[in-house]
Amino acid sequence: MTVFMEVTHVTEAKPVTQRPWLVLAVLCAGFFMALLDGTIVNIAVPTLIHSIDASYSQVLWVLDAYLLIFSVLLVTTGRLGDIFGYRRLFLIGVTVFTVASALCGLATSGSQLLAARVLQGVGTALLFPQVISSILTIFPPHLRGRAFGLFGAIAGLAPVCGPIVGGFLLAQAGWRWIFFINIPIGVITIVLTLLHAPAMRSGRTRRLDLTGVALATAGLTGVVFGLIEGGRYDWGTIAGPITIGSVIVTGVVLLVLFVLWQRREKNEPLMPLALFATRNFTIGNGVGFVFYAGMMAIPFALVLYLQSARGYSPLETGLVLLPSAIVTAIGSAWTGRLTERIEARHILMSGLGLLAAGLLVLTFTTGPDTGAWGLLPGLIIIGLGNGATYTPLQQVTMHGVPPHLAGAASGTANTIRQIGTVLGMAVLGALLSARLNAALAENAGRQAAQLPAHLRDAFLTATAGGAGRFRPPSPPTGLGTGDAALFQRLGHEAFTASFTTAMHATFLAAAAILIAATACCTLLAKQRKTG
Repeated sequence: MTVFMEVTHVTEAKPVTQRPWLVLAVLCAGFFMALLDGTIVNIAVPTLIHSIDASYSQVLWVLDAYLLIFSVLLVTTGRLGDIFGYRRLFLIGVTVFTVASALCGLATSGSQLLAARVLQGVGTALLFPQVISSILTIFPPHLRGRAFGLFGAIAGLAPVCGPIVGGFLLAQAGWRWIFFINIPIGVITIVLTLLHAPAMRSGRTRRLDLTGVALATAGLTGVVFGLIEGGRYDWGTIAGPITIGSVIVTGVVLLVLFVLWQRREKNEPLMPLALFATRNFTIGNGVGFVFYAGMMAIPFALVLYLQSARGYSPLETGLVLLPSAIVTAIGSAWTGRLTERIEARHILMSGLGLLAAGLLVLTFTTGPDTGAWGLLPGLIIIGLGNGATYTPLQQVTMHGVPPHLAGAASGTANTIRQIGTVLGMAVLGALLSARLNAALAENAGRQAAQLPAHLRDAFLTATAGGAGRFRPPSPPTGLGTGDAALFQRLGHEAFTASFTTAMHATFLAAAAILIAATACCTLLAKQRKTG
C-alpha cells in the first residue's frame, strides 16, 4: 500500500493529493500560529495587569485557561476529525482561533480577555489533532518520517519564538498586537487550505459518542484544573468542602468511568480501546507522557533563572534560548530523513539520552553568575536531544494506527502528552519552589548578618516573600541610599545563589525522569520498513 487513502467504498485507491508537501506547509502555518500563542502571551503579564486593569488572578487565568481548554478537548476534537473530515475541522479551528485573536486584541477588561482566550483554546484544540491525522492520510509510509520531521521542527521552534516575537511587538506596537498578528496569518491559512488541501475523512464514522464526550471532558477538566491550580491553592481548599485533592480524585473517577464506557461502547467509541492493543501506541504514549513531564523543567526554570536571577529582559531571554530552538528545528527535520534508514525507536532513545545529558551539563556548568555563553553548551545538547525526540516519538506512537482511527489516536496521544506537561509543571514547579525556600532560609540568614541589626528582620521577611514570587526582594521604602543599595545587593545575591541551587535539583530530577523514559523505549516493538 503506497499511501493512506480516504476509506470509501471504491475498490481502487487513489492518492489523496498529488502535492502533500504543499498541503503540509499550509497546515503547519496554522499549527505554528496556535503553538506560538501558547508562549507569546507569557511575557505580557505585567503589561496586561496595568493596561486593562486586570487582576493578577485574571491574568494567570488568561494563561491557564488556554492550556486547560486545549488539553481537555483534544480527545473529542480528534474524533470529530474522523467523523467530519480533517480539513473541515482544521478550517473551523483556524477560523475560531483567528476570530478569538481579534477579540483578545479588542478586549478592554480582564474578563473579556479571559473569555477570548478560552475561545482561542477551543480553536487550537480543533485544529491541532488534524495536522497529525492529515500526515497519516496524505503521506505514504516511506515519507512520513520527513513529514513528522517538519512537524517536530515547528513544535520545537514555535514555543521559543513566542517570547522573542512577543518582546518585539510589546516594544514596537503594544500588547494588542501579540493577538492582532494572528489575524492576517489566520486569513491566509484559511484561503490556502481551501485552495490546496483536499477533503480528508475516514468515511466510516457518523455518530459522536456523547456520553463518552461528557465523561472525558468532565474527567479531564477535574484532573487538569487540579494540577494547574494546585499550587495557587497550596494544594488545599478551594471553597467550602471543595479541595484540590477532591477535584483531582473526582476527575480520575470520571476517567475510569469513561474507560469502562468505552469498553461497553462497541460501535463508535470516542477513544477506541483497540488503539491500545497496538504495542507501540501504548508504550509510545507512556514515553510521551514521561518525556513531556520531564521537559517542563527546562524552559520553566531557565526562563526564571535568566529573568529573575540574572536580570535578562524577556526579549534577551528568548534570544539566549533561540540557538537551542534552532538546533531543535534543524535536528527534527534531519531526523525525519534519518528514520528512513535507522529505526525510530533507536533515534528516540538517543534523543532522550541527550536531553538527560544536557540537563546534567547545565547542572554542573551553571552558577549564580553564569551568562549566556556559559549556558550555550548545555542548551545545544538539549537542542540536539529535542531534535532527535519529537519526530521519532510521533512515528513510533502512530505506527500501525489504522487510518480511520487517525483522529482518535492523535487526540488521545496529544491529550496524554498535555497531561504530562501539566503534571510536570506541577511537580517540578513544586520541587523548584520547595528547594528555593529551603536554600533561601539558609542564604538569607547568612547575608542578613552583613546588614545593620534594625534591617535584619525586614530583610528575612522580604526574602521569604520574594521566594513565593520567584524574584529577589525589594528594599522597604524610607531607607537611605546606602542602606537600600546594600539591602538590594545582598537580597539579590541570596536569591540568585538559592535559585541556582533549586534549579540544579530540578534539573537532576528531570534528568532522572528522562532516563526512565529512555529505558521505556526498550519495550517498543521493532518497526518494519516500508518504502
